[in-house]
Amino acid sequence: MSSRKGAAYSAARIAARVTALGKEISREYEGRRLDVIVKLDSGFVFAADLLRQIDAPVVCHFVREEVRDVEQSGHARREVFFGPGPELKGRDVLLVDAVLESGVTQEFLLRRLGEGRPRSIRLAVLLDKPARRRVALEPDYFGFRTASNDIWIGYGLAAANGMGRNLRQLSSGTNGTSKKSGKRRKK
Repeated sequence: MSSRKGAAYSAARIAARVTALGKEISREYEGRRLDVIVKLDSGFVFAADLLRQIDAPVVCHFVREEVRDVEQSGHARREVFFGPGPELKGRDVLLVDAVLESGVTQEFLLRRLGEGRPRSIRLAVLLDKPARRRVALEPDYFGFRTASNDIWIGYGLAAANGMGRNLRQLSSGTNGTSKKSGKRRKK
């Protein structure tokens, strides 16, 4: 499923796709306990809706990334840190995030979670942007495949100014304001 510039996914279309993903995940785990790791900031709305569609016992954990500037051997670089993860040995794990673009952060987090020796570990994302991938990572479950240059706002994803997370639909290339008047468009 792909998008075009200026495209939008309605609340009804998102709900239908999330329901289908929930059914697919439920079939995959057949009632086994599922430890869901939700990447906060962008993934919380998608995760909340997805979890309600999974027919299996679910334990939910939350992680938040922290980006820090680190100096090592006289060179400055940016690193991503996550707090300590839950005990996952022998468990089925599903990492949930809103967008998979470069894949660098998700790959790092999946490797870190894998150190806990889970039974299985999979990735579910709402939006997959494969053209910008910098690592060999594909989602196990995705809602929509979209162009890498599209910037999506709504359904938990914010514009650069932090606004728009509360919109029920997803819109690309807009921050929810009219270019002519600067006033909020009615939805």
